[in-house]
Amino acid sequence: MKILLVDDDPRLRDLVGLSLERAGYQVSTAADGQQALTCALRDAPDLIVLDVGLPEMDGFDVCRRIRAHSDVPIVFLTARDEEFDRILGLELGADDYVVKPFSPRELVARIKAILKRSGQATTQHSLRHGILSLDCTAHICRVNDVQIALTATEFRILECLLQQPNQIRSRAQIIAVVWGNHSQVSDRTLDSHLRNLRHKLASAGCEDVIETVHGVGMRLREIL
Repeated sequence: MKILLVDDDPRLRDLVGLSLERAGYQVSTAADGQQALTCALRDAPDLIVLDVGLPEMDGFDVCRRIRAHSDVPIVFLTARDEEFDRILGLELGADDYVVKPFSPRELVARIKAILKRSGQATTQHSLRHGILSLDCTAHICRVNDVQIALTATEFRILECLLQQPNQIRSRAQIIAVVWGNHSQVSDRTLDSHLRNLRHKLASAGCEDVIETVHGVGMRLREIL
């Protein structure tokens, strides 16, 4: 699988790139935001590791532009550990957020987990709930046959809820399904992805389909 590694520090690119290659990935690199966009369009990577503090165009802007046409998984790298930056990155559609300094082994493990989750959909069938449907093989979400662009994480959250639409799923259950049983993902991270997902569905005419049962969890409302 192909990984696009974007960072303006050549030493970090060499170190992380070597770790990714040893893990069996094909790695391409970019040193600034404009190069990142060019490589993302040209190479169609399976995942992008994206530094926030880039010259030419910062990582947040790069992510916005990529998300306009692609749901490729994105992992942010940043020297900033502010909660606002983490939430902003997730709201823009990032799948994970790694703060520098970090262990290349940890980053590789996170990448493997994200790619595994993204690939799990190909072993399942289509799911439908009223006007809302998921083609898990093609990784496509539709509302009334209109395609909705979701990130890999948003897709997995919706898939989790669609598998048993009338059953309430607790936050812990959703996090375990989407990120893994031993994940350290917080409720705030889940909320960020849910907010994006709800907004996209509402924009397509499927408003308030994800119902919060306070103190219990979430389920899908009945829709025609």
